[in-house]
Amino acid sequence: MAKSKVKLSTKSRQLKVYVFGNENLDFDNNALAVAKGMASMVRNDEIEFIIVKPNEDLPFDDGQNVIIMDAVDGLTEAKLIDGDELDRIILPPRNTTHDFDLGFQLKYLKKLGKLGRVTLIGLPMSGKINYNRIHSIFKKLVAQDMQGS
Repeated sequence: MAKSKVKLSTKSRQLKVYVFGNENLDFDNNALAVAKGMASMVRNDEIEFIIVKPNEDLPFDDGQNVIIMDAVDGLTEAKLIDGDELDRIILPPRNTTHDFDLGFQLKYLKKLGKLGRVTLIGLPMSGKINYNRIHSIFKKLVAQDMQGS
């Protein structure tokens, strides 16, 4: 199954952001909408959004560090989540079987040592999306990527 890509830069080094969601479910499609909506805001940043369709295998399992964007139940604004906080979020299933699969697969790949650091750009499942906040998160991630951290 081919992955959908929304390229936002033609530069050689791009920050890859794996976008999860289900376009058919209003409560689970915010990440998809943000990926499309951010195209005009990240001209100078080096970001490539890779859309991961529901029930598709994760496109990363080679020990790499990954950045994921997905809707998270309970958030009221976009938030950068990693470390212990991420472990608490990905363990329980949420609203769809896709969410359970993502959490299970991430935990399993980490246990096998096939996944590096995971960073989640968590988006609220409902309410208005603050694109300026998300843009600042992307700027921070691009800067970290350029520094190699």
